[in-house]
Amino acid sequence: MRDALRAQELIDKVIVSEQTGRKFGKVGDATFIAETGELMNVLLVEPTKHTRDLQLQEDENKRVLIPFSAVVSVGDFVIVNEKEIF
Repeated sequence: MRDALRAQELIDKVIVSEQTGRKFGKVGDATFIAETGELMNVLLVEPTKHTRDLQLQEDENKRVLIPFSAVVSVGDFVIVNEKEIF
């Protein structure tokens, strides 16, 4: 994955599990540390049934959070390591 990634590049990309190929939903936004610009989480919109069944962490607005540390690669899709989400 590139060293520098703009959060805007993630918006509207579909999040897919590296292990199963299942879709989680789309990236709606990202959270980051203002001082460093380090991406912390991607916020999921349009979660799939699979995602809702996993009962992942949510923010105060009930948006599902995917830790950026779980992101394996970004291209046409955001590929995540499902084991790193929990």
